[in-house]
Amino acid sequence: METQPETFADKLLGFTLPSRNARARIVRLDKVIDDVLSAHDYPPPVTHLLGEALVLAALMGGLLKADGNDAQLTMQAQTQKGAVSLLVCDFRGGELRGYADFDAEELSRLGANPSLSALFGEGYLAITFETGGGKRYQGIVPLEGETLAEACEAYFSQSEQLPTMIRIASRSSGDGRVAAGLLIQHLAEGEEGRERLHVRMDHPDWEHVATMTSTISHDELLDPSLSLEGIAWRLFHEEEEVRVQPGAMLSRGCRCSSDYYTTVISRFPPKEQEEMRDDRGKIVVDCAFCARDFELAV
Repeated sequence: METQPETFADKLLGFTLPSRNARARIVRLDKVIDDVLSAHDYPPPVTHLLGEALVLAALMGGLLKADGNDAQLTMQAQTQKGAVSLLVCDFRGGELRGYADFDAEELSRLGANPSLSALFGEGYLAITFETGGGKRYQGIVPLEGETLAEACEAYFSQSEQLPTMIRIASRSSGDGRVAAGLLIQHLAEGEEGRERLHVRMDHPDWEHVATMTSTISHDELLDPSLSLEGIAWRLFHEEEEVRVQPGAMLSRGCRCSSDYYTTVISRFPPKEQEEMRDDRGKIVVDCAFCARDFELAV
C-alpha cells in the first residue's frame, strides 16, 4: 500500500475518532497567509486578527461537503462602533481570501495587544455555509469572547448545537507570519453523516476529547518540523482508531478580474453606468480583498 506524504503546511488535514464520535480539522498556514497579508499594509493588531480569521475560515471551510468548487464558507465580523468595523474571510475549493476595514486613529488608542471586545465593541459574527445547488444557511451570534475562535465556538454551540473546541496559534518573525489551528467537534449520535438526535455538552466521550485537545500547545501547532498527522497522533494515539482524511491544498484565491467586473457592470442600465464614471470618464472598481484597482473597458 502506498504511503501518503505527511502534511506540514498550506494543506488541510481531517481526521475522525470513530469510537469517540468526533471529527477534526487541522491546518497550518505559511506561504498562504503571507500571500494574503502582503496585499495590505495592516498594523500589527489587524494583521494578527486577520491571520486568526484565515485559519478559522480554512478550518470551518474544511467541514464543507460538495462536488467541485461550488461550496463556500464566509465569515464576517462587523460592528457599528469599534476600531475594526468589518472583517471578512472566505474559503472556496481551497482558496482563501480576506480583508479588514478599520479606523487607524481609533486603533492607535488601544495599545499593542487589544482584546476582541476593544477592537469590535458590540458586534456580531455571521458565518455562512454555501454547499452548492443553491443551498445556503447562515448563523449569526454576538461577537463575544476573548478571541475570534471563542466566538466561532459559540456559533457552533448556539446555531448548530455542536460541541466544538478550537485552538489557534500564530507567530510573526523576520521570515513572515505563520498561523495554525485545530477544530474538533462531537457528533453526539455517531460519526459524520448520521442524524444527530440530541447533543450533550457533558457527554463522557466529548469530555475526554476536549481534555486531550486542551493539551495542545501553541509551539506544537506552529512547529514546522511536526506534521499535522503527528499532532493528531500525539493527541489521540491511545484511541482505538484515528482515521486520517487528507484535505485540499490551500492558496490565496481572490477571484477578481477585469473580465469579471466588466460582466457585472454591463448588467447595469446605461444611465447608472454613466454615474459610475470618474472625471476621466473611466469606471474603476477596487477589490478590497487584493487591494487592486481595475479600470474597465465599458
